Amino acid sequence: MPEGDTVHRAARRLHGALAGHEVTRFEVRVPGSANADVTGQVVREVVARGKHLLHRFDELTLHSHLKMEGEWHVYRAGERWRKPAYKARAVVGTREWETVGFELAMVEVLPTRDEARAVGHLGPDPLSDDWDPAEAARRVSSDPRAIHVAIQDQRHVAGFGNEYASELLFLRGVHPERPATQVDVPALLDLGVRTIRRNVELPVRIFTGDSRRGQGRWVYGREHRPCRRCGTPIRRSALGADPTKERVVYWCPRCQPD
Repeated sequence: MPEGDTVHRAARRLHGALAGHEVTRFEVRVPGSANADVTGQVVREVVARGKHLLHRFDELTLHSHLKMEGEWHVYRAGERWRKPAYKARAVVGTREWETVGFELAMVEVLPTRDEARAVGHLGPDPLSDDWDPAEAARRVSSDPRAIHVAIQDQRHVAGFGNEYASELLFLRGVHPERPATQVDVPALLDLGVRTIRRNVELPVRIFTGDSRRGQGRWVYGREHRPCRRCGTPIRRSALGADPTKERVVYWCPRCQPD
């Protein structure tokens, strides 16, 4: 599942391939931005902001969001794509490299000066140089909703998703339905920052310290299986900002009491 670490790794790969090079191929296959063209311009940088990707050119930005199924591939120029062309939503190529965004849930081209319209609502990003732990804690702590919902609100913290929420709350022994106002949010965020900064350097996301296949998670995706700490069967339910936006929640009823 794409979360902040996934997107930041993608930005690094894209930046390494494109930055400083002239664009020789540019396609945006969505209404609204299909006529945009930066061919001949130089890619200044590719950066991540939370779960959003920003390709910056001279005065324009290609903004994309992976959501659940999106991904960016990097190919040598002329190399065959690993996914069918009809799933491509954006293509940015140079003489040496071709990068393709497949199944992107959101993609648009906008003036770089207007980036705030796309990402200005986001809270502090734990993987950015300007991470502000005090401001992030203030935003989450003031939210009366369940902590599992509050920590995933990208207006509070940009980057944590469903998997991080379940795993971090388990590690802190916090029930997912506890109101954020009743949680030690600075401690939770400190753990989250250390975890996501470690994971961004790894090829596979790990929470347990065990990189063996199937051993990297404490609770996420482990419904009915025994807790790795106490043996109690892991439970699954759903929480969300409203019934139409509920997300799956995993927790241990013994390690994370009500």
